[in-house]
Order: sequence, then C-alpha cells, then structure tokens
Amino acid sequence: MVELSNVRHVKRIVVGSENPARLCTREETEARMAELNHCLTCQPAGTLLAVERSFTLVRIGEHQVVLQWIAYHVGFARKPPPMPPPAPPSFQT
Repeated sequence: MVELSNVRHVKRIVVGSENPARLCTREETEARMAELNHCLTCQPAGTLLAVERSFTLVRIGEHQVVLQWIAYHVGFARKPPPMPPPAPPSFQT
C-alpha cells in the first residue's frame, strides 16, 4: 500500500479513444502503453493510484461502434524524468 502523503506528482495516461471525433491509431495506443510501462518501471518508480474506465456508443450510419478508453493515474514521490524518444529503426542490408 502506498502512503498518499508521499505522492507529490500525479500523471494521467489515457489508453484508447476518448474523443469520438478522433480515433487513436494502433501506434498511438502502443506509445501510450509504453509510456505507462515506463512510468511504472523507471526510477523513481510510479505507483498506480486509480483507474478510470469508460466507453462511448457512436452511431455511424446504420452501425453502432463502441469506443473504449482507460485512464491510469500514476503517483510519484517526485516528478519523473521525461520518457526518452524512441530509437529510430535500424535497417541492415
């Protein structure tokens, strides 16, 4: 159990499509999951404080689409360093 009085910084990371007007691509979702994993494993390691789950029903023509998203609240004792940029792909010939 984490002591909430030690939490000085909270980061909210949304995974999924929270805006029906703009759908997330697979790459964006994977980047957000990588950011969440980085926050939970980097030093200082974050602690999962809360999880929000939500969905929206969107009607497109005669079809009904369900948009789902999950927001993770990660708490830190101090502000973590920024996530390093992804390494460019290396092409071998």
